[in-house]
Amino acid sequence: MSNSRLKAFEILYSILSDNAYSNIALDKALSDVDKKDKAFVSTIVYGVVERKITLDYLLDLYLTSKPKPKVKIILYIGAYQLYFMDKVPASAAINESVELSKEVGCSYYSGLVNAVLHKLDKNRINIDDIQDLSIRFSCPQELINMWLKQYGEAEMYEILNAINNRPPVFAVPNKRYVDAEELQYELLSEGIECETDGELVTLNSGFDLRKSKSFQNGLFYIEDKSSYKCALALGAKDGDTVLDVCSAPGGKAFTVAQNLKNGKVYAYDLHEHRAKLVESGAERLGLDNIVVGVNDATVFNPDILMADKVLCDVVCSGFGIIRRKPEIRYKSLDSTKELFDIQYKILSVSSRYLKDGGTLVYSTCTLNKKENEKVVSVFLESEKDFVLIKEKTVFPSDNGGDGFYYAVIQKKDQNERD
Repeated sequence: MSNSRLKAFEILYSILSDNAYSNIALDKALSDVDKKDKAFVSTIVYGVVERKITLDYLLDLYLTSKPKPKVKIILYIGAYQLYFMDKVPASAAINESVELSKEVGCSYYSGLVNAVLHKLDKNRINIDDIQDLSIRFSCPQELINMWLKQYGEAEMYEILNAINNRPPVFAVPNKRYVDAEELQYELLSEGIECETDGELVTLNSGFDLRKSKSFQNGLFYIEDKSSYKCALALGAKDGDTVLDVCSAPGGKAFTVAQNLKNGKVYAYDLHEHRAKLVESGAERLGLDNIVVGVNDATVFNPDILMADKVLCDVVCSGFGIIRRKPEIRYKSLDSTKELFDIQYKILSVSSRYLKDGGTLVYSTCTLNKKENEKVVSVFLESEKDFVLIKEKTVFPSDNGGDGFYYAVIQKKDQNERD
């Protein structure tokens, strides 16, 4: 039996049984796995999590009773290979699943695994022909309904068509050392497939950042394109004092800081270990104009300096980054209702740090108007000294950034308020 399938089983068991986050579980479990096996395991783990609703539909066609959790995971792994991994022979997907059942102490069910997977292989269904969108795209119906109601049919399909695709990875050149073309040259020399995309570089091959000389030497950092554009929308200029209230892991702070020859970025996060991520990233990049600290963004801190620009990237449901964290799709919408109060409080507190005439950017990585436009509109209704300059919603696409929302808000000058 393939050790990579056993590793995938162990990770999936921790995710589906213990509610572990997929990216954290994978990073922890694959730290000592070679590159080829790591890619195979990651494909199965992410694939099963994102396609769980589809796989349940397929398996339920041939299951007469609910199997034990371990057996269900084995069936998920086999079914995913049959339907979504063309390079894996059907015989290997079935036989290895049978062997896996024996390896994990489920020998009694090996006949069931063999029979169900053989039936799935023999009676193939074209997933794209399934009319039920929830099953076709493996997305809870309540989330589909929300997107349809809030954004319309065309945008709903755009989101659904993207959530099960592998997201692009963008490297942002550290302008103090290289531009996009120069970074591309350095990465290609390390055997990393990539191509320039405006000011960014799209990475087309997986690699270990920690082993990349270009990364170690501070030539780039990883930030999604949507997040990068959001940071630029702040319009920070030389001499500005910039406040980033929810900074970790620091991408927006790095984008702002590398464009400031003078001025400083004050980057805060609620937890010390996350603040240290920003601090270590700034040190690696040689960005000595970033000051990092620990602070609760929901509580006004009189010790924080007044700022010309404020970045307010709040905690959110994450419905714009489902393709990076597939388990997010299974969140109940009811569980996200409490976010509004937190988001509004962070925005309100952050606005108090802004100088007259200054600019604040409120942003999320979610696609839910109740966390986006509604928060901003309620804030503007109660705070008459602020005006909306621009707001933008980005929908995920194959070559573009994640689903994202940001609003550019300006505080009136003293003479405008009188």
